[in-house]
Amino acid sequence: MFLPMSIERNEETVRRSFWPKLTKALASVPFAEQAVAAYYCAFDPATPLRVKGILLAALAYFIMPFDIVPDMLVGIGFTDDMTVIITALGLIRTHISQDHRDRARATVARLKAGDTVTAT
Repeated sequence: MFLPMSIERNEETVRRSFWPKLTKALASVPFAEQAVAAYYCAFDPATPLRVKGILLAALAYFIMPFDIVPDMLVGIGFTDDMTVIITALGLIRTHISQDHRDRARATVARLKAGDTVTAT
């Protein structure tokens, strides 16, 4: 009953905050390509609602400023975020396409080169 509302709320949060958070933390996020592939899959119209819900929840957790392990702790700050995203990807791995992965790789390379990315 509450699932569509949760998905909508997470979708709004992810659209608004994902790229700024990733860009700011890129040097500290070893799972950037996986997170971007998850983003592209979550916003792909072909992605089933259940899969979209799982991915948006994981990405919203990554964006949250307060979580189990604070992101500002050097070396371990993103371990909980990585665990959540990698677990979500494991649950839905058949829905992440090669196109999602290729776009993610190209996007992360652009970000590392100093380009900016906005919600797509």
